[in-house]
Amino acid sequence: MERRPLGQSGLTVPVICLGTMTWGEQNTEAEGFEQMDYALDQGVDFFDTAELYAIPPKPDTQGRTEEIIGGWFAARKNRDKVILATKAIGRSDMTWFRKDGAPGRPTRAQIREAVDGSLKRLKTDYIDLYQLHWPGRPVSQFGANPVIYAHPDGDGVAIEETFDAFAELVGEGKIRHIGISNESAWGTMRWLEIASRKAGPRIVTIQNAYHLANRTYETALAEIGLREKVGLLAYSPLAQGFLTGKYRGGARPAGSRMALFDRGQRYEMPGAEAAYEAYFKLAERFGLDPAQMAIRFVTARPFVTSAIIGATSMAQLETDIAAARLDWTAELEAAVDAVQLVHTNPCP
Repeated sequence: MERRPLGQSGLTVPVICLGTMTWGEQNTEAEGFEQMDYALDQGVDFFDTAELYAIPPKPDTQGRTEEIIGGWFAARKNRDKVILATKAIGRSDMTWFRKDGAPGRPTRAQIREAVDGSLKRLKTDYIDLYQLHWPGRPVSQFGANPVIYAHPDGDGVAIEETFDAFAELVGEGKIRHIGISNESAWGTMRWLEIASRKAGPRIVTIQNAYHLANRTYETALAEIGLREKVGLLAYSPLAQGFLTGKYRGGARPAGSRMALFDRGQRYEMPGAEAAYEAYFKLAERFGLDPAQMAIRFVTARPFVTSAIIGATSMAQLETDIAAARLDWTAELEAAVDAVQLVHTNPCP
């Protein structure tokens, strides 16, 4: 398994990261254990989770995914074998995350409460990479760098306050490195500027949506990431399953996220189906599994540190991890770019 630097942290991580958000909702604890065992055996020692998970967010399942990971650490006695990433919520009207029932805001007090909760559920005394799940200010939409900008209103928490909270926790050893998620170019540069001015911890990663039907990251953030050594942790490399072909022609397989929750609207935007079809035909032309082609596209980018995969079955997990071994040719690169020029970012 190829490994790449995790920003300027000094750590290296595999180009495939194990996503966990289905555990505790679509997947049982036993299935989560099986996935972690297999991933680690395949060289995938980088796991990503969040205090928000399982998905979809609900009070009765919040934190359950971290509990499953913590149970696995306790059972396997292998915390030191895994590079663990988790996340604190950003600005939110959800009120079940904090003990006082306050809406989510990444203030110093809330971040400290979030970290302590995650550490307890994960049964560990440190987190390798701690990320802000989305900004503390109002943003125009969930998912950074949208194609259509709409200015939001509402209260927010200054990035500097959240940074200070993260810096304190790094100093205390509870977290080792910091990252951001669902962030814009402006927000990323603000985090970097504050770190420089205060001589504090630099963000080492940004976790944003990135896949064949959403390459908006390349517009501004790719250059920032490369020049500032902030690696992209690309989530949704399969566009929540739409790039696998399982939803082709309006299909809704039993047990799939769309069948269970119908939460994939950002992947059903105008033009999305035509883009998916173009990529399916491209995969057929090159004799590739469409899911593996989509994941390998992501890991072939020089600004990507790792692609975060998520699976509800072992067959899916095996397919996704194996994608890292595919040969990515100049011919395939040119063919993908040709599709992008016609079907440009329908799912930002």
